[in-house]
Amino acid sequence: MSDNNKIFPRHTQLAVAVATLLVATPTLAFDFKGYFRSGIGSSAGGGDQACFKAEGAGAKYRLGNECETYAELQFGDEVFREGDTSFYVDSMIAYVTKQRNDYEEVGDEDNEIAVRQFNVQGTNVIESLPGSMLWIGKRYYQRHDVHINDFFYWDVSGPGAGLQDIDVGAGLLHVAWTRSSNDEQGDDVEIDDDALATVTNDILDVRWTDIPVNPGGLLEFGVDYGQANLNDAQERAGFSDQDGYLFTTEHHQTEFLGGFNKLTFQYATDSMIASRQGRPNSNMLNEGDMIRVIDHGLIPLSSNLDMFYVGIYEDTSFDNDTGNKWLSAGIRPTYYWSELMSTAVELGFDRVSPEASGEDDRDLQKITIAQQWQPGAKFFARPQLRLFVTYANWDEDVYDAEAAGGTNELDDNEGDGLTFGAQAEVWW
Repeated sequence: MSDNNKIFPRHTQLAVAVATLLVATPTLAFDFKGYFRSGIGSSAGGGDQACFKAEGAGAKYRLGNECETYAELQFGDEVFREGDTSFYVDSMIAYVTKQRNDYEEVGDEDNEIAVRQFNVQGTNVIESLPGSMLWIGKRYYQRHDVHINDFFYWDVSGPGAGLQDIDVGAGLLHVAWTRSSNDEQGDDVEIDDDALATVTNDILDVRWTDIPVNPGGLLEFGVDYGQANLNDAQERAGFSDQDGYLFTTEHHQTEFLGGFNKLTFQYATDSMIASRQGRPNSNMLNEGDMIRVIDHGLIPLSSNLDMFYVGIYEDTSFDNDTGNKWLSAGIRPTYYWSELMSTAVELGFDRVSPEASGEDDRDLQKITIAQQWQPGAKFFARPQLRLFVTYANWDEDVYDAEAAGGTNELDDNEGDGLTFGAQAEVWW
């Protein structure tokens, strides 16, 4: 008997044993959530799709203007429950790639896998605070964003610990300690050891939410204190123990002209001035202040037409004159031809006015037309399949196409660009 004939029965027996075990074991039940977007695009002049963003702006308008595949896979399970007390384990892995090939290695610098969430949540584990939830680990923490330009204007997510949903009569109280690191160092400090340039930042977040103030209206207050937590070597090297505050007030009108509206005011100092990605991050380089006003929402205009809108004003001033004013306005009206098909038009305008004297404003205008298919005549219905055409223009005397789009697919010193393609987006 050949060796192959000897091995084959053993493999068969193993397969039967595994199948029997699966049938005999109760079905695993866990929560599976996720998000991804992916597609294909091109520029009118040839080459890959370019994406358009005003230099110095905190965000870009998304529709027909995303040049990567991005995915988040979230797995969670309630591992214990007795009465009202429960323990929940949550996790999330994310993946991003430039979507240029079939096989894109994780080790390539354009393709990354990241651990976004790993945490345990204990509900009603503190008897004196019924309804509250204690959590520890890496977590998305009560993030606030504008959907159509993906602007996360209040986001202190990361590894941390917190106690949330504390009933205080009028609303809920939440307290959290989160951490983030950055690789920036003082202007006058030169460090050969790269490890010294990684600064640990601690953020203490306190929020009072769900305060009823008017019919259908809820108020939220928040205070964030951030501090660069320097080690001895960094202090000897001359690093500054920078700290700062972020104050946020937001009014959420849940019934606004048949839709919703959120009006947000923010003021930040020093290390808690938001980065260009919109995330507050304790940063020892920042010395100054920031004022931000955001109004955004979604309203129906007729039985088969709705519109998402946003207006942003941000004024950042630094002691070294590197700040700027950012003005952004955008709308995305969507017309629903049926329960399955819609047409969306997105108009976006960004103007960045540098604080330094002698620098010109940076303007960018962008328009996208997208034909869409989705399960339901609703703005947030997903999955969504899109065919799109995007046009953008900017002042080529101020910055070139690479700075505006973040890619090299357009020739430098052009003042406009046209892209087209197809995209799928889904969350569940």
